[in-house]
Amino acid sequence: MSLDGLFTALITPFKADESVDKDALRNIIEFQIQNRVDAVVPCTVTGENATLSHIEHEWVVEWTVRYVNKRTRVIAATGSNNTREAIRLSLHAQKVGADAVLLVTPYLNLPSQRGMYLHFRAIAENITLPCILHNLTSQTNVNLNTATVLKLVEDCPNIAGFCEVADNLDQAWEIRAHTPPSFKIYSGRDDQAADFFQNGGNGLFSIAANIVPDRMQRLVRLALEKNSGEAQKIAAELSELIALLQQQPDPVPVKTLAAHLKFCQESFRLPICRCEDKSLLTSIRSVIKKLPIRS
Repeated sequence: MSLDGLFTALITPFKADESVDKDALRNIIEFQIQNRVDAVVPCTVTGENATLSHIEHEWVVEWTVRYVNKRTRVIAATGSNNTREAIRLSLHAQKVGADAVLLVTPYLNLPSQRGMYLHFRAIAENITLPCILHNLTSQTNVNLNTATVLKLVEDCPNIAGFCEVADNLDQAWEIRAHTPPSFKIYSGRDDQAADFFQNGGNGLFSIAANIVPDRMQRLVRLALEKNSGEAQKIAAELSELIALLQQQPDPVPVKTLAAHLKFCQESFRLPICRCEDKSLLTSIRSVIKKLPIRS
């Protein structure tokens, strides 16, 4: 199975009482499918996974798989700083029919490279799904080093990709140089998309695609086709939106924008709360006026 292209890190819509809004989730996923994204990714940081209960996490993944019904791929975010929990979530994702799992580097407990190697190996050995390693150093305070990734790729045939979320992609390209062509390299930064694909990247885990999946898909396709000029043109057109989504920690900007566009309610679970930053709200109004956003 090829896992290339544009993958949308889905927001999780909540009702005013903070329960998961099934109707809004259905509409959000359908919007992605109609705009032909290559995968949807439930329960990432963008999907507020930290405030979902284990039962809710499993429900969102299972419901997404069932609603998608093979019309696109589902990459379930099942990572944790608790190896047993990550295994359980990954087994569940496999049982309900997800196409792959996204495994974030363990957070808070600051494991060693040996600890991370054993963590990811244990998950991979318990499932047969492709596993994508998610190196989210800025929010986990640990970096999955190149040597550790290469050892995991050597020892675990179903470790299929590495997603880097960093200003500097040197480590990603170093891993690319020492892994087989079947191993995929991904970015988790919308602002890197045009250059990333033209330099040999395979896929983008996108936040902006929640809002403009058609434009992001067009950008990705042009970049994959090495059409640098047109890809950079779209990237420039989307630069204000992408900068807005980086003004505050994910998912506050994207969910606030989505709420202004009536995709969902502006409802979060504490400790995440509604935005009161006037600068961000001004930016949202500006982006809505300038971009031909389709609902």
